[in-house]
Amino acid sequence: MAAAGAIVSAKAIGEGRQEMRETARHDPPSYRAMGLPRFRGVNWRGTWTLYLKEVQRFLKVFLQTIAAPIVSTLLFLAIFSFALGSLRPEINGVAFGEFLAPGLMMMAIMQNAFANTSSSILIAKIQGNIVDYLMPPLSPGEINSALALSGMTRGLLVAFVTGLAMTPFLDLRIAIPSLVIFHAMGAALMLSLLGTLTAIWAEKFDHLASITNFVILPLSFLSGTFYSARHLPELAQSVIACNPLFYVIDGFRAGFLGRGDAPYEIGILIVLLLNAILWTVCHGVLRQGWRLKT
Repeated sequence: MAAAGAIVSAKAIGEGRQEMRETARHDPPSYRAMGLPRFRGVNWRGTWTLYLKEVQRFLKVFLQTIAAPIVSTLLFLAIFSFALGSLRPEINGVAFGEFLAPGLMMMAIMQNAFANTSSSILIAKIQGNIVDYLMPPLSPGEINSALALSGMTRGLLVAFVTGLAMTPFLDLRIAIPSLVIFHAMGAALMLSLLGTLTAIWAEKFDHLASITNFVILPLSFLSGTFYSARHLPELAQSVIACNPLFYVIDGFRAGFLGRGDAPYEIGILIVLLLNAILWTVCHGVLRQGWRLKT
């Protein structure tokens, strides 16, 4: 009886496999290649949808993500410029307030671009809805693009509104618009990508806070935001020259003032090189699903 039952089971399994092969032969290719993307080109609509989702996410908490950084930046300006500005001499022939303003705007770009992508991904990982990023028919490059653009949008929006708020009090003039636009977008992209990598690596908010407090803040504060590198000792100038954020702040400020502490060409090359490296690393990590699919 047992042998007869085994024969019947084997026959049923064989018939089931044959039925599956017949079904696959008649089904459309998209069903037989289940799991493969059906978009042969770029999924523009999906990328745009993810971008809008990320933008709406930080706009829903406007007071926290937009208003608070603007107020903090203006407080820096009020303390260092309006309260202490009379005690500070001109820097490179420019009033201290006009020298300080571009640095504060760039600092706002970098901190908010980093905060947007890092918080979005880490919250999704902790809450368990990271699958919302992975299941839609989006390639790693499309996910990377949408996240990076959303971080850039938040950083640039905060800086733009902050600049408008500074205008009644300072004589802000743009001497070289191309430098301002390039370094603003380059810095926003750089910190957005860095925020993505940090959030993928981090497993809890303590990890994110450690990178923010011990890497991002020191690099942004020690990059010439509040001072000119030319006024530092030679050893300090050598150290600050190794800080990549120095070049984005210096180039951005040079776009307003018409001159900077470092050659424009070096800063542009460093920004392009770092963004290319960060983009490649982000794409590779998203493609492998490291710390995302486990």
